[in-house]
Amino acid sequence: MSMPAMKSEAAVAAPAASAPAEIVTMTPKRAPVTEKYAKMAKDAAVRVIPPLVVLALLLLFWELACRRAGSALPPPSRVFSDTKELIFDPFFDHGGIDKGLFWHLSASLQRVALGYSLAAIAGVALGTLVGQSVWAMRGLDPLFQVLRTIPPLAWLPLSLAAFRDGQPSAIFVIFITSIWPIIINTAVGIRNIPQDYRNVAAVVQLNPLEFFGKIMIPAAAPYIFTGLRIGIGLSWLAIVAAEMLIGGVGIGFFIWDAWNSSHISEIVLALFYVGIIGFLLDRMIAMVGKFVTRGTAAN
Repeated sequence: MSMPAMKSEAAVAAPAASAPAEIVTMTPKRAPVTEKYAKMAKDAAVRVIPPLVVLALLLLFWELACRRAGSALPPPSRVFSDTKELIFDPFFDHGGIDKGLFWHLSASLQRVALGYSLAAIAGVALGTLVGQSVWAMRGLDPLFQVLRTIPPLAWLPLSLAAFRDGQPSAIFVIFITSIWPIIINTAVGIRNIPQDYRNVAAVVQLNPLEFFGKIMIPAAAPYIFTGLRIGIGLSWLAIVAAEMLIGGVGIGFFIWDAWNSSHISEIVLALFYVGIIGFLLDRMIAMVGKFVTRGTAAN
């Protein structure tokens, strides 16, 4: 074959060899909707089934232990049969203290909401002062450490003498019980603000109000919400104990009145509601803290 012919064949073949290869893009296969919901159901089952199993075992043990004759406590089956009217009709109101559990729980929650709100405002303010000022810490921290060890009910006679009314006395007991963990945790959070944050605030020349809103509160928020969660639990404990003594409408008085009437099943039902509401209050504060701190607050 002659040289020109070979060059001609190479020239013809060259374009074909240099043609770009076609690129095929693979789109990721989406998981079917059924698989997505199956995964959600599996995650929910992992969270729900273990406590349900434990609860069922506890109820079974309770039933077997208290069913025998002469038992001082009623079994779950008897608790349900004795209190089913209270369970299915919690909204009745026959006047006075003869009310359904909804009204007793509602009255207690209103007292807790007012006393706890006052404690949260005052606790964050005092905790900020103690955490920010060395002189305030030296002057107030020893006093706080002494006062926080006083039992909640020990404040009740003093509050009754001061206010001469059960309603503000109960609110004061809630306030004085729940404020201490809020103060202490807020102060710890303020003292643990990184020095870099303070340096940046000094560089940009933030005034005290801006420093409080943009640096102190966001940085100390996980500590603050830890104190708030402890405080809400103590508030709910305090109101139940205080209402046993001050009387009136409230879940604490309902428990005490049931004891005086020897209605043990009603006490068990009330304790169940107290525990559930206490758990929900804690979860509510935890969810608010997670939202405010963008997930940095402890669950």
